[in-house]
Amino acid sequence: MQKVRLREAVGVAFGVAVIIGNTIGAGILRTPGDVAALLPTTTLFLSVWVIGGLYVLVGAMCMAELGTLFPDSGGQYVFVRHALGDYAGFIVGWSDWVSTCGTTAAVSIVIGEYTGALIPSLHGHVVAIALFVTIFFALVQWRGVKWGSRTQEITGLLKVLAFVIVIVACLAASHPKTAGPAVMMPASLFVAFVLALQAVIYTYDGWSAVIYFSEEVRDKARNIPRALFAGVFSIIAIYVGVNLALLYVLPVTAIAGKNLALAAAADAVFGRLGDPIVRALMVISMISGINAYHLMATRVIFAMSRDGVVTRRAAVVNKGGTPTVALALSAGVAILFILSGTFEQVIAVLAFFFVANYTLSFISLFVMRKREPDAVRPYRVRGYPFTPAIALIGSIAFLVGAVAGDTQRSVYALLLLAVSWPVYRFNKSRIDNREA
Repeated sequence: MQKVRLREAVGVAFGVAVIIGNTIGAGILRTPGDVAALLPTTTLFLSVWVIGGLYVLVGAMCMAELGTLFPDSGGQYVFVRHALGDYAGFIVGWSDWVSTCGTTAAVSIVIGEYTGALIPSLHGHVVAIALFVTIFFALVQWRGVKWGSRTQEITGLLKVLAFVIVIVACLAASHPKTAGPAVMMPASLFVAFVLALQAVIYTYDGWSAVIYFSEEVRDKARNIPRALFAGVFSIIAIYVGVNLALLYVLPVTAIAGKNLALAAAADAVFGRLGDPIVRALMVISMISGINAYHLMATRVIFAMSRDGVVTRRAAVVNKGGTPTVALALSAGVAILFILSGTFEQVIAVLAFFFVANYTLSFISLFVMRKREPDAVRPYRVRGYPFTPAIALIGSIAFLVGAVAGDTQRSVYALLLLAVSWPVYRFNKSRIDNREA
């Protein structure tokens, strides 16, 4: 059977836009307060954001090599399946797909909540707004990959402009910096720094989004690395810019513990308009995210279907280049999550796999270097093996931290892992028998 391919229709601009759309959201508005509570000094507070960005940059180097070595759409599933086998790929792909669909539901619900706060007439219609947003962007993408990619580029640009305007407004404002309450330094600075770094790296997550579309990127050898690095540097600049703006308006001790630190800074700069400005910023950020989540979830289940890991029916592509069955499945699962309200529990349990997937991807790089040392690699990680070793050690550390931080849900995740093997074998044998 000839392998179905997605058309080459996107470039660097889309790659950067989908990284920004998938990464920048509510996290950058909420995490600074948590970090400041752990590290209540300006130097430590800023350093953890810079170090987190550097770690992400190291990870981007690894993904750039893997993305150009295996230029197929589907994300980390593609690398892990090639390097570690169908079952490992199944685990990565399935958990990635379900969690992305759950994230679509979660973010759609938040859009509904904030839209209701901004527009009183829509208050109380959270589920209806969430369903509308989810279905609307699915229909846009149904038209074709050009519609989905252009929408991502436009919403990504709006998101960047919105953050830049808020950052510049804060830095340009003339106002006295209010004194914050005294905050005690943590008993263990090392533990506090590790916890803060973990929170920051979670906030950076999403930086690898372009690899979900590798076969659709024109001039892959050059543009996949370009999009990865341009996207990562853009996110680092925005995150550091937001935190500098916060510290310009408020002392670090006043930020500590704030659920929405940027809202507090906006109140100081814009007065009573601060809260609606930040809410509008969040809606703009999350709308870009919804489009990105649909695009990414669709590519994961499409790739698994094309490889025969799940039913091949999801490998259908329309004239516009959209995997329509995969899109319908992804949007359908997100809608079910919205209606059932179970997305929070699902995402929490699958957080274990989210961290483990990075670990498996970095292991895949080492496996492929040993197994196929002479393979054509348009991009090679600088500093190998030390650079990817840093990424791998960091991902293992975060995996251990995820298990220690939420043992109960990690046990649920391990139970799911145990159950997945017979499910995988049954599904695979059924597909093989049908094709025999």
